[in-house]
Amino acid sequence: MNKKIMKLTTSRFSKLHHLNKRTLHYYDDIGLFSPRYKGKNQYRYYDYAQSVDLEYILMLKELNMSLDEIKTYLNHPDVLAFQEIAKQKIGEIDTEIQRLKRAKQILQKKQQQLLLCKKIHNHQIEIIDCEEQYILISPYSFVDDDIETAYAHIKQAWEPELYRMGFGSYISIDRIKQGDYDEYEGFFIPITNRIKNADLVIRPKGKYVVAYLLGEWSGLSQLYQEIFEYASCHHLNLIGYAYELGLNEFAIANMDEYITQIMIKVEETKETSHVGTQNMATEDDY
Repeated sequence: MNKKIMKLTTSRFSKLHHLNKRTLHYYDDIGLFSPRYKGKNQYRYYDYAQSVDLEYILMLKELNMSLDEIKTYLNHPDVLAFQEIAKQKIGEIDTEIQRLKRAKQILQKKQQQLLLCKKIHNHQIEIIDCEEQYILISPYSFVDDDIETAYAHIKQAWEPELYRMGFGSYISIDRIKQGDYDEYEGFFIPITNRIKNADLVIRPKGKYVVAYLLGEWSGLSQLYQEIFEYASCHHLNLIGYAYELGLNEFAIANMDEYITQIMIKVEETKETSHVGTQNMATEDDY
């Protein structure tokens, strides 16, 4: 084959590999990858055989190797050196895969919450069956009611990958009974998998009263009164804590659209045996 046919300009060679020609110029300038020929007019010319070398460089770059690392290795290729590089980069890839999996879980959870928001209405109250749920808790006093201070506490208590899943607050039923709606115990994060953490607790399996508030938190006291009336009407005892969780703060423009979900575990009494299944729902319904 005629050598002239083998020669490719920088523009044609860059298009062949889906690169900007300035990238090839830069690789040449730093001595990483240079054209086979340079004409009298200083034009750069590559040949097809160099495609294999360039693709090898691009492959190493995709493995998160810096250009300096690639250049050093190409100048002194070695089997053991490559094995060490491969081991390191495989570890980095595994870490990135885990990060992307967590990001996917967050997005899927947010999607589910928004779908739930479409189904419910303001002051809706019902009973659902829940499986046990791992949650992380962090005690916190809301005395100052300072959002900035509260958020600083959350960032100190948990890693970003945890609180980005969404967090809420919890308050004891005893406080609510006494009308202390602002005396919260702390923050919580529902998580999917068990992790090693001193703050990990299990929210037990069972029936829960679930209620929803649309709008400002100032409406919570009225909703709690309705929850107690609902429980009394259905002969249920509210126990433990009330868990409040915002469902759509990441997708609204103002607090009028904000939806708060409240979950409280209940104990059935003998009188509840007559309650029809039409009032029962499961988490799968949401």
